[in-house]
Amino acid sequence: MASSSQAGSSSSSWKATMALLVWIILLLGTADCQRQKQPSLQILPSSSVQRKPVGNSLLLTCRPDVPDTNLISDLRWNDNRNMTILPKPAGQSSPMIYTESIASGTALALIFNSLQESMAGTYYCAASYSVTEKLNAAVVVETYVAITWKDAPTDQRPLQGTDYIVRCEVTANPPATVDWLRNGDQIKSSGRYVIENRGLLIKNITEADDGMYTCRAAVMSTGELKNREIRVEVQIMPEVQPLKPVMDAVEGQSFSVMCNATGKPVPEFQWIKQGTQQNVADLDRFSVNAITGQLDISKVEQQDHDSYACIARNPAGQSESVMKLNVLIRPKIIELLNITVSEDTEAVFMCKAFGRPEPEITFRRYGTLEEYSIGLQVSDDRIVLEQSVDVDKGESVGTLRISKVTTTDDGLYECIARNRGDIAFKAGHITVEYSPIFDHMKALPPVYTWEERPANLSCFAQAIPNATIEWRFNDRRVEELYDQNMRIENHGLRSDLIVTPRDRRYYSAYKCVARNKLGSAEHVMELREARRPDRVPQAKARIVSATSITFDIMPPAAEPGLPLTAFSVQWMEQLYDDWNRAANRTWSPDSPYIVEGLRPQTAYKFRFAARNVVGLSQWSADVYQSTPRRSEPETPRILHTPIQDEEEGNDPIVTSPYADHFDMRWSIPVDNGEPIDMYRIKYCPGTKINGVWTEMEEFCVEQDVVRMTNYEMRSLQADTYYRIELMAHNAIGFSKAAHVLMKTARGESDNPLGTTYDVYPAGFGGYSSGASRGHRLSVLTNTPKDVTTLLLLTVYFVCSFVFV
Repeated sequence: MASSSQAGSSSSSWKATMALLVWIILLLGTADCQRQKQPSLQILPSSSVQRKPVGNSLLLTCRPDVPDTNLISDLRWNDNRNMTILPKPAGQSSPMIYTESIASGTALALIFNSLQESMAGTYYCAASYSVTEKLNAAVVVETYVAITWKDAPTDQRPLQGTDYIVRCEVTANPPATVDWLRNGDQIKSSGRYVIENRGLLIKNITEADDGMYTCRAAVMSTGELKNREIRVEVQIMPEVQPLKPVMDAVEGQSFSVMCNATGKPVPEFQWIKQGTQQNVADLDRFSVNAITGQLDISKVEQQDHDSYACIARNPAGQSESVMKLNVLIRPKIIELLNITVSEDTEAVFMCKAFGRPEPEITFRRYGTLEEYSIGLQVSDDRIVLEQSVDVDKGESVGTLRISKVTTTDDGLYECIARNRGDIAFKAGHITVEYSPIFDHMKALPPVYTWEERPANLSCFAQAIPNATIEWRFNDRRVEELYDQNMRIENHGLRSDLIVTPRDRRYYSAYKCVARNKLGSAEHVMELREARRPDRVPQAKARIVSATSITFDIMPPAAEPGLPLTAFSVQWMEQLYDDWNRAANRTWSPDSPYIVEGLRPQTAYKFRFAARNVVGLSQWSADVYQSTPRRSEPETPRILHTPIQDEEEGNDPIVTSPYADHFDMRWSIPVDNGEPIDMYRIKYCPGTKINGVWTEMEEFCVEQDVVRMTNYEMRSLQADTYYRIELMAHNAIGFSKAAHVLMKTARGESDNPLGTTYDVYPAGFGGYSSGASRGHRLSVLTNTPKDVTTLLLLTVYFVCSFVFV
């Protein structure tokens, strides 16, 4: 143990001694070398090979490493062809490579502004030391090309449907390898994708290929890696939807057309007028929306007639569609002359019109809707419509020919010119000349006068041209008679002969003669003496009441042109004989002949006379009639027009315009000597079964009405027949009842049969009698009587639509 420990201690001491000796030897050797160092040139950076990328700048510094720098001379740099590199000339731009003295002239820098591949090689730094000693140093400059994007736009827009190369050309030395990624995933060359030197080929590219692509370049020897993000947006060439080949616009009106197109990006629109190759957006009255493609013309003119191309453009290309704008010129009737023709000749009525397209021309009688058709008219073979067209002038001529014209052809005619743009109208007149006629005077009665009163014989001749008129009496011209009792006023279109009949010879025939250039005509007029009417031949009492009598009067014969103007009556009680004390009344011939204000149970005598313009006739023979005693009123008359005539044994039927009420009106009847104090109304729903009216007594309503002649029936059932009974009442009693069937309108009713009904007095200020018989109808109960009512209701609803 002890010997082993001593051996280890001795070994450690030896090692320490040896290390100290080595350090002393090295220190002495270094000091000796420093004392013996030779002059040299030092190039910084100190690496003997400088490797830099092309395009970068480089600074190499040559510095003498000598004991005394003042002994250095002719310090210079030589290039790889051993040519001395000169410093930058003063006042000039820096050359690609030059030298520059630095560190107060003790060092010389070699500056490369931008390294090029041709600058690669060995560069030498040389100098002289102590004049006689030559110093040299060399450095090797190596260049390489870094990854550079030569043709790799970051935004590329291919055209859909083409084979497109997404461009990404890379330069590098050493060469770089390139691969592609999309959305972080590597793209392999297969199918539609092919990786080429110029980029990524995508076959038949579509909009689905839009997106971000990564072009990745790497130089394995240098470890350089670069990415290029490229956005690909597939563009779609515009496609214009075809326009209508021809479109119509009306002159003077506005016009608008829309041009639609698809494409990506959204195309812009342009309209070109092909005749002048003008962009219409620059023209007056035209406006173009470049975004929507709409073309607007504020006011179309004839010069706008042309072809127009709608062009849609985007960066992918352009597309166009052409339409022809056909400017329609609204028809204008430029010539329509009135014509005058003689009867039984041919009338040629022409109408000329202008427009585009050439208008079609027709005619019609003014005030009618039916137009004549081209050619022979079916309704009148005398009339032919012809039409001719001048395409060059845009004019049409319509000719209406009427052969053997008659006076009925005279009048206004309307020329109608129409095309697709509009329609035009103009009226013209065809005047048919004819000889005088007196057709309108043939039915006129004789002229009457009496007691030497002047009579006016008027003669009016229809003729074109107007006729002149002369009068003849006993075949002699009146002007040549010089009779002061016959005076002529006017000789033209109308002539009046004023005759004062001083004696009976003037009551005679007078001849009116009319003439124009086409002929003459004559008309005989008779002047007669007027007389009073004959006696009334007969008068009979038709309706007799206690206070009035209605007569039927047979009029005496009256001469044509001398009508009866009135009838007169006188009456008094049979006890008297003096007609001077008689009452009297006068009626017009068309009124009812009613004598009122008589006393009941009284005998009267009446006499009648007729009147005309001459005077009153003699009185007729006396007519005797007695009035009856006071009695109940006459039957009132219901003032509603029935929808069907009353048949024997059947009541007239009237309708209500309402489903739930009816306003009934009637006239005041004759009271027969006692004033009417009220009216009684009763109405019941029901129907006819086998021709027999069946009333539903449980639903009848009865009401008395005072003073008024109308009554509103309320709370009625819709689409239901009601039988109404109306009676007038006075102190004697009730009149006979007037009946009518009333049907309510269809609709909803608030009170169906079987519920409670309310009865109201007449409206419009009327009121009910204090002893009103109106009552309320209660809801049906389960009594035997109600069972019968239910059976009647069933029959009613089954048969209500059948009314005989």
